[in-house]
Amino acid sequence: MVETNGLPNLSSGNTPDIKSLDYGFWAAEVFDKLGLDKAFVAGASFGGLICMKLGIVKPEKIKTAFLLNPGCLQPFSLTFQNLYYNLLPIVKPTEKNVLKFLDKAVFSKPNHQLSEFSEKMLVDYEVFAISRYKDNTQKPYYMGNELAAVKAQTYLLVGDKDLLFPFKKSVENAEKHLTTLKGIEVFANVGHGIETYDKALKYIGDKIKDYH
Repeated sequence: MVETNGLPNLSSGNTPDIKSLDYGFWAAEVFDKLGLDKAFVAGASFGGLICMKLGIVKPEKIKTAFLLNPGCLQPFSLTFQNLYYNLLPIVKPTEKNVLKFLDKAVFSKPNHQLSEFSEKMLVDYEVFAISRYKDNTQKPYYMGNELAAVKAQTYLLVGDKDLLFPFKKSVENAEKHLTTLKGIEVFANVGHGIETYDKALKYIGDKIKDYH
């Protein structure tokens, strides 16, 4: 997992212009620093946009890209329900409000959930990050026709309980714009945090095993 500029981590707070291709060049630099000529890449939410930027500027570095509830296939949902649960912990960053956001927007209990220990760690981190750290990231956006320039083989994995980016629209736009789309998998009773779902990770693992 690569730290993204501007998020609460040790990376620089300066971020590339989200509407440019600079995140693609940044991702290519990460490959170079890690000594990787080519690799499988997976991006969840914001990370999906970075995968697609890399797939435009340096597709030869990608064996296969996996998009997990990506933030580049449609605008952020403006439904009342989604806005309420996303804004609640920002307005009042308490453990209770963060947990409510996670339960309603990120996970889908009991099918899609973390262990009790991991959930507690995540809640503690979110409360700390929201209350003590300024988020300097630019937000992902619907790339639309830009996606036609992606030359890397791509799979889309979505959860049918994702409030942030409802899956039907993501599927529709992926089929519309991604000429290199190889497959779509919809996981029932899975929220936005699909990268924590074991069956989604197994799906990726199986595709990697079959790669040739």
